[in-house]
Amino acid sequence: MDLLDELNAHYDAMPPVAAMQVRAVHYDGQRLRLHAPLARNVNDKACAFGGSLVSLMTLAGWGLLTLRLREAGIQAEVYVADSQVRYLAPVYIDLEAEAWLAPEVDWDAVLAAWAARGRARAGVLARVAGADGGHAAELSGRFAALRPA
Repeated sequence: MDLLDELNAHYDAMPPVAAMQVRAVHYDGQRLRLHAPLARNVNDKACAFGGSLVSLMTLAGWGLLTLRLREAGIQAEVYVADSQVRYLAPVYIDLEAEAWLAPEVDWDAVLAAWAARGRARAGVLARVAGADGGHAAELSGRFAALRPA
């Protein structure tokens, strides 16, 4: 089973996420992209529900940090510590979210913090694409990795 299959199995095990039909569709070691069909995430205005947009971006950030740590040989419990979201435009197409580490993140320092304390934090950026190629929503967040209990 590859990393995306493992991540998708984890998403499928969470009932709210399974209901959204979230799928991890691409990971290149730097960026993670998720997909969810509009039909499962639509609101009363026939566009994507804002809660689905923020959920998809949060799941992309969570998944990105989980995969990066796993590639470093680390099994960690990952949590969103805080986030800020901007909604820029309605989404009338299937949802595509992408997440990547914030530019100021020093990955070696994240791994050193984990080695020293069994916990670490990393800033993550995410966005949902709009139909015109622009951004429909953006998330900036901090995610925490903790040693499993």
